[in-house]
Amino acid sequence: MRIFTLLPLLVLLLTAGCAGLQEADETADWSAGEIYEKAKAALDNGNYEQALNLYSKLEARYPYGRFAQQAQLETIYAHYEANEPEAAIAAADRFIKLHPRHPNVDYAYYMRGLASFDVGGGFMERFFPSDPAERDPARAREAFRHFRELTTKFPESRYAEDAIKRMTYLRNNLARHEIQVAQYYMRRDAYLAAVERARYVLESYESTPAVPDALGIMVTAYRAMKMPELAGDTLRVLRQNYPDHKVTKRLEKEN
Repeated sequence: MRIFTLLPLLVLLLTAGCAGLQEADETADWSAGEIYEKAKAALDNGNYEQALNLYSKLEARYPYGRFAQQAQLETIYAHYEANEPEAAIAAADRFIKLHPRHPNVDYAYYMRGLASFDVGGGFMERFFPSDPAERDPARAREAFRHFRELTTKFPESRYAEDAIKRMTYLRNNLARHEIQVAQYYMRRDAYLAAVERARYVLESYESTPAVPDALGIMVTAYRAMKMPELAGDTLRVLRQNYPDHKVTKRLEKEN
């Protein structure tokens, strides 16, 4: 009988406890503007976890209006600054889908490219930087695609100039990655594969710093495969355009 007597008291205590937890949320009675101001202050102070939590509450309670849309934009930035590039990309994709005609949607496109640009770096990369050309080229291609979409759709965007610079950087790194792969094939006497990679650089990444190395690899590979005519034609192009390249100088010494 005592058990049944205690049950109502236990239920009452649990209910009171839950009510107490609900009352602990100081934002419960805040307006959209108040939540936004607190979230923005947290963001500006580098407290990204708190900012993201407040932005989430703002959107859940006030899903419509300018504060909710601004919260969605700043959520992208908060994830990016918190070193959460995948979450930043997802937040940018969501904003673009929900608000394709928003006056600041170009920012979402830009941040999506920026987050893709930084994927793979992470915490260790900040302290032990590696050659970007050695990273997964799929990420670089994705970032390039996002930046190109921004510059194509919003050529007058305030972010277009920086996006173009990053596209040049990415393109150079992608070309250098192909050179590294070609050099790998050369070290293993896979000359035909090396030539194909080098030719791809000439066709897809013209005007990049990797072009002379691509020509040099092709000259060396053709000579190794006993194809003097192709080697000679490629060497003439290399010598005419890059007379100081190491392959040009080495062959001049041999002759």
